[in-house]
Amino acid sequence: MTGFSTIYKLSLLAVFSLVQGCLSSCPVIECWYTLEKSRGGGGLASGANQVNALLFVKSEEQQHDRETMNTPSDIEHTFSITDSSGFLCHKALNPPEGSIKKPHCELNQIQPQPSSLLWVAPLTDSAQSPLYLQADWRAATIHGLDKEMSVTSVIRTSPESQHSDLILSVTTKTVFVTARLGVPALLDCSFWVDPSSPLHGAGFSVEWRYQFRGNGHLVLGYDGKNDRLSDIKDKGAMLDFEGVHQNGNASLILSETKVKQSGTYICSVHVPYLLAQVAVELEIVEPPSISIHPSPPPIIIPGQIVTLHCEASGFAPLSLDFSWELTDSEGNVTPLGSGSVSGHREGYDGTYSQSSKLQLDSAKLEQGRGGELSCVAAHPGGTRRASVTLNVIGFSTPSIEDSMAMVGVALVLYGLIKFVSWTFTGSGDDESDEKKKN
Repeated sequence: MTGFSTIYKLSLLAVFSLVQGCLSSCPVIECWYTLEKSRGGGGLASGANQVNALLFVKSEEQQHDRETMNTPSDIEHTFSITDSSGFLCHKALNPPEGSIKKPHCELNQIQPQPSSLLWVAPLTDSAQSPLYLQADWRAATIHGLDKEMSVTSVIRTSPESQHSDLILSVTTKTVFVTARLGVPALLDCSFWVDPSSPLHGAGFSVEWRYQFRGNGHLVLGYDGKNDRLSDIKDKGAMLDFEGVHQNGNASLILSETKVKQSGTYICSVHVPYLLAQVAVELEIVEPPSISIHPSPPPIIIPGQIVTLHCEASGFAPLSLDFSWELTDSEGNVTPLGSGSVSGHREGYDGTYSQSSKLQLDSAKLEQGRGGELSCVAAHPGGTRRASVTLNVIGFSTPSIEDSMAMVGVALVLYGLIKFVSWTFTGSGDDESDEKKKN
């Protein structure tokens, strides 16, 4: 029994070690590496070309031996990067072996430089470039699988050792966000600065900008060094200032969303002479309100054509599909098509309205019967439907109230006939008696 217990414990330990190793493994990421072309003697750049590169990512505890790695022949550059933040080791950037889907990565050469933004300028007010910046700098922008994560990392390669370290990372786990109209929305953004870098503790700035169809504006700017907000900011846009200082939580909070806020939001984080940013897509999705008129519809004579309208209002975005259907008393559903659909009408709040007109020929209905007529509106925010009862004279099954009313009318008519009959019968008898007396 003791031997079995020992084996059981060792098995658990082995499984735990295996799982821990899988969870802590870092990926080898394929990237498009953009290089500037040289013009030759003058040394001026003449455009750029893209080549294949590999990023061998490792944590501080791991080591990659590039000589033992199977590097494809079309790879022109390889980089071994130490990532102390753990962002690049996220599962969204590390697909299973043999997977066809892979993260998308772009690698670019960058040059550290001061920023001209008002809330960033204090980070480099000394106007001096430290010796630490005299190295090879690159920025890797990586989009994870299924839009689960996006990260931009600034990488420093020492000229002496050719060793690469991740210095600044900005990431989001909400690449695509949907929100209902008028409710708060959280756009995730966080950043990390290498604690061993001289840039750590030298201050930071956060900027959120909005872009839509080529137009953009500043949503919020924050100078973390001097704890100061930009003078211009959107109403209802907030940061968790305690979180941004304690753990790099630069997420944007929109307290009350509007349709016009749908678009791309760019989270930019500045540290002295360096910048990294990620983009978040926000879409306001509001389902429609549906109504049919006239309601209730008029009673139809067999063979009559009746016109009904279905109104869908207060929805966003534009995408909406109408359909009509008739359900008979036995539950059979007959599709009636989409009807005649109008164009979109935009409301004061940015939502849309649209209508569908249905001309229903009762002669074409099965056995000329009525039933439950429904208008269905399919929208990204959810499917909505409205229903009315359609009655055809001579075919509709009477309700209990109608049956009781008909019985009541029959009794009244019967009583009236009996009363009239009794009245005329009584008058005839009286006249006969008068004649006999004369």
